[in-house]
Amino acid sequence: MSWGFLRDLLSGVNKYSTGIGRIWVAVVFIFRLLVYIAAAENIWKYEHDEFECNIKQPGCENVCFDHFFPVSHIRLWALQLIMVSTPSLLVVFHVAYRENREKRHNQKLYKSPGEIDGGLLCTYLISLILKTGFEIVFLVLFYKLYNGFKVPRLVKCDIRPCPNTVDCYISKPTEKMIFLYFLVATSCLCIVLNLSELSYLVFR
Repeated sequence: MSWGFLRDLLSGVNKYSTGIGRIWVAVVFIFRLLVYIAAAENIWKYEHDEFECNIKQPGCENVCFDHFFPVSHIRLWALQLIMVSTPSLLVVFHVAYRENREKRHNQKLYKSPGEIDGGLLCTYLISLILKTGFEIVFLVLFYKLYNGFKVPRLVKCDIRPCPNTVDCYISKPTEKMIFLYFLVATSCLCIVLNLSELSYLVFR
C-alpha cells in the first residue's frame, strides 16, 4: 500500500493547525506512520506462516490462527491510521470552500481563508472530536479482540477440527509486544494532544 496520500494530507493540514495540532501531525507522521512502514509492517509480514501448532491435523492450524488473530494487527493499525487522519480532510475541504467562495464573488470575504474562526473553528473542533473518538474506539477494539495489550508466546487451542487441546506458538512475541506497546503509547499520546488542543480552542 502507498502511504503517499496520507503524508500529503497531513502536510496539507499542518498549515491550518495550531501549535498543538502541528505536534500531533509530527507524532502521527514520525512516530506512527514511519515506524509502521519501516519496522512494524515487516515484523507481522509472515505472521500466519510463522504461527506453528504441535499437530499436523489439516485445518487445525488455520482455525486456531483465525481464533487468536481474528483481524491482523497490522491491518487494524493501517485502518486506524487512515481513520484518525481522514477527519482532517474536513478542515481542508472547509478552507477550499472558503477560497472557492472568494473566487466566485471576486472579493475578500475572510481575513484569511485558513484562519481558524467562525465556521472553520466548528469544523476544526468536530475533526478533533472525531479523531479522539476513533483513537479510543480502536484502542478498545484492540483490547477486546486480543484480550489485552499482550502477545503470548504460547496459546492453547481446542477448536474443531483439532482432535484435542494443542499448543500453538507465536513467532517473535517479545519484538511484537515492544512494538504493540509503542503503538498503543503513541495512540494515547495522540488522544492527549487532541484533548489539549480541543480545550485550548474552546477556552481561547
